[in-house]
Amino acid sequence: MPTSALLLALAAAVVHALWNVLLARARDPRAATAVALIVAEIVFAIPAWLLWRVDAAAWPFIVVSGVLQLVYFTLLITAYRLAPLSVVYPIARGGAPVLVLVFGVTVLGHGTSVGQVLGVCLVAAGILLVRGTRPTVGRGVALGLAVAAVIATYTLVDKVGVSHAGALPYLELSMLVPSLAYAGIYPRARLRAEINLSTVVAGVATFGAYCMVLLALQRASAASVAAVRETSVVLSALLARRYLAEPVGRARFAGAALVAGGIALVSLA
Repeated sequence: MPTSALLLALAAAVVHALWNVLLARARDPRAATAVALIVAEIVFAIPAWLLWRVDAAAWPFIVVSGVLQLVYFTLLITAYRLAPLSVVYPIARGGAPVLVLVFGVTVLGHGTSVGQVLGVCLVAAGILLVRGTRPTVGRGVALGLAVAAVIATYTLVDKVGVSHAGALPYLELSMLVPSLAYAGIYPRARLRAEINLSTVVAGVATFGAYCMVLLALQRASAASVAAVRETSVVLSALLARRYLAEPVGRARFAGAALVAGGIALVSLA
């Protein structure tokens, strides 16, 4: 893996974990998400226009992806309001590639390998460690799995849809649905209250992380990039402990590390 691709994938992992923490710590996470999405749409509008390529065949996928993104952000922010990020994030990020693999094997008839099966087992063990024995995190597990299911679904949709459009224009258009929906739902006073440096940074980071992944994919294989990206699972545990004052002990941190390792196996095997 070239050094440039490694650095881009690592940067994407840091930025992805960062915007999740920034939205989770906001006073009003839902309004903050609305502001962040609007900021992202505005900042990346000109680059998307300059790189414009959207075939007619892309539009059905853009619409479906937009609806799924709306569900994704709604579930994610609800999860962060009800459960610790250090529980939700590893399960959501770790569960998604596993669900994509299971769907590919059971529905599409794709093959699998011993390494991928071992990776799934590691993810499952990591989720158990992240969950722990406290009943209060049960909602976080359920919501994390729901978020993972949505991520897996829009991943499959976008994999086909992006073949008919440029990646950045596709992302810009698909994010219009959640951006407009959130902007229309919340009163302007609530939105104005969340206009601050954190939400602006979170907004730029949502698209910025994805752009860095695209640049890394131009330099290295998708499997290696995906494996490096999942270091965000471990980073999220560290950030949650430092900036959200969450009780991230050795067991939960070890669980996050197992999830990251399991995803790496699923991606690379």
